[in-house]
Amino acid sequence: MKFYKPLSTVILMSGLVFALPLKAEIVNLSTPSTSLVLDAEKGGPFRFLYYGDKISASDIANLASAGTANRDAYPVYGNYPQGEAALSVTHPDGNMTLDMEVADIKTSANEADGSTVTTVSMRDKSYPISLDINYRTWPEEDVIETWVDITNNGKGTVTLNRFMSGYLPVRYGDVWLSSLYGSWANEGRLNQEPLRHGVKMIKNKDGVRNSHTSHAEIMLSLDGKPMENTGRTIGAALCYSGNYKLFIDTDDSNYHHLFAGINEENSAYNLKKGETFSTPALALTFSDEGLSGASRNFHRWGRNHRLANGNELRKILLNSWEGVYFDINEEGMAQMMKDIASMGGELFVMDDGWFGDKYYRDNDSASLGDWTVDTRKLPHGIQGLVDEAEKNGIKFGIWIEPEMTNSRSRLYEEHPEYIIKAENRDIVEGRGGTQLVLDLANPKVQDLVFNVVDTLMTKYPLIDYIKWDANAPIMQHGSQYLTRDNQSHLYIDYHKGFEKVLDRIRAKYPDVTIQACASGGGRANWGVLPWFDEFWVSDNTDALQRVYMQWGTSYFFPAVAMASHISAAPNHQTFRTIPLKYRTDVAMSGRLGMEIQPKNMTDEEKDFCRRAINTYKEIRPTVQQGDIYRLLSPYDNLGAASLMYVSPRKDDAVYYWWKTETFVNQQLPRVKMAGLDPDKTYTVTELNRIDNTPLPYEGKSFTGRFLMDNGLEMPLDHNVDYHKRNDYASRILRLKAN
Repeated sequence: MKFYKPLSTVILMSGLVFALPLKAEIVNLSTPSTSLVLDAEKGGPFRFLYYGDKISASDIANLASAGTANRDAYPVYGNYPQGEAALSVTHPDGNMTLDMEVADIKTSANEADGSTVTTVSMRDKSYPISLDINYRTWPEEDVIETWVDITNNGKGTVTLNRFMSGYLPVRYGDVWLSSLYGSWANEGRLNQEPLRHGVKMIKNKDGVRNSHTSHAEIMLSLDGKPMENTGRTIGAALCYSGNYKLFIDTDDSNYHHLFAGINEENSAYNLKKGETFSTPALALTFSDEGLSGASRNFHRWGRNHRLANGNELRKILLNSWEGVYFDINEEGMAQMMKDIASMGGELFVMDDGWFGDKYYRDNDSASLGDWTVDTRKLPHGIQGLVDEAEKNGIKFGIWIEPEMTNSRSRLYEEHPEYIIKAENRDIVEGRGGTQLVLDLANPKVQDLVFNVVDTLMTKYPLIDYIKWDANAPIMQHGSQYLTRDNQSHLYIDYHKGFEKVLDRIRAKYPDVTIQACASGGGRANWGVLPWFDEFWVSDNTDALQRVYMQWGTSYFFPAVAMASHISAAPNHQTFRTIPLKYRTDVAMSGRLGMEIQPKNMTDEEKDFCRRAINTYKEIRPTVQQGDIYRLLSPYDNLGAASLMYVSPRKDDAVYYWWKTETFVNQQLPRVKMAGLDPDKTYTVTELNRIDNTPLPYEGKSFTGRFLMDNGLEMPLDHNVDYHKRNDYASRILRLKAN
């Protein structure tokens, strides 16, 4: 909500009248627990004053005397160019300066989703270029989204050299940055460091995927070393599927300067007469309940407003990839369906290897783009598998990679002009020695990609799930579709085309579940998730490593979006042998699935999974829709990790504990719980128990206050028969309010 009155010294807020400096026009953007306060005096500069806990009208009236940032809310390049800028341009006459003033302030309410958008319009004092700086607030979530619309109102072409989505000054102090880094099969690793003088840069230049090596989301802990459930914390998440850049400039002022937006490197954008360029949204949150508090804000906002079907429970599935890889055949698929149905699963997904006619998809070197069923493998086609799934009482899903082709494919032979390729250069190929990326800047390619999904869904309307993969980056800068003077548009126009395709798909097929897989965790970002129901966290299914990867990923994304599967032992990526109990306990902390060949499991293992799947169905609402409280970080190297999910009504909770290392006579910390109602009494039940005797507190009741002040002792190993002993231990406890 905004409050302003031109040329006035008096502002009315919530029935209170208070004085402000002459000509100030205060914009107070409020969420249930936070305030973002801006000064937007018409004809003057647009200034940032405050962001943090919600403050009163009287405090806002006295902000100036308390000391505020009072910095440009969206700094532009030109006058005093020594500092970093959110926007820089080149005008048609070569002038590279901007000098902006506030022109107008408007507020509009969206009745469909309940949000309110406040727009501060700015214009250059001498050139026909204007900005709309937008802020969206939600009535029940402590998240503010900001983005910028840049319009060329002149006759010539304006070149955008930098175009950030947002800027936030953060008071200098003992501020720590939490961010994610990694690589293929090692995504979502947590890095925490204090901010020092200089520039801290986080960026992506993959072109197609953007969350393998870094993430477009960060958290800033304002009170020193990050704590999970205490301390003032700012979270920032850039909602963009393409190349990004986040950087924090700590200069000689009293502020750390955070900028976030599209990565402008090799992406200068030519804005023609009358055109508007819109940046992706930057989502901001603030919590005084630490990192987990900021996570809870992002999770609620994401489930309610950003994630496709975010408030729907996800099915328990078996994916065929690690079970058979490319060795798809009708008999094998039918057996896997029968097996997952017998264990209580709800969905079977056939992965890569099902298509190709002239070129067969027996490995990763051929057939992408030729989405014709390989009748050698599937004589009764997709319909036969859909019918088989229905016979077993489960749903059917399928794998596709529609943004890609191979040089060994009918598609490439017929339309070599559809791929991303630089003029006068040989093609550069990726995975399998033949993979190529289709140019989604081209509307014909957009139609082609849409038709991949549309054809499948039209022919087989009972398909319930699509695993959408993307296994290559842009490997050469060049578009055969874009004009020579717009080649720098490639990275941006690719993702504009990507969004257009997804808009069409979701308009026609809103209910099909679609997973964002991109060589594993390459598309874990809020820019993708409005069209996707979940993402594949990593191609690495090793349970121990998943503890670390899923811990980091949970900073920004809820469990309902994180696909976590029980895989084989030894693991196919690390070759580590981890017991089924531990693998299952880790998988049950996300969206539970299986990535295994059931026929290789023993009857005892199948029975254990059957019981675990039935148990997960009981706790699924709390895990997938509850509030996360991270308790003991694996990154603290204390030998264990622990987190819990608590239902919104605090009448149900699920507590996870995993041992992460093993030493003789090792001392591990006792973990206090969090998020419970201190005055409620909770009965404790262990889930997935393998011990010969129950835990001493099994079936006992404790107050939420006791559990949060003291926790419960976790045994260092399992009380099982000697031949079943191993070096892993894990526990899941359910806490049900009486």
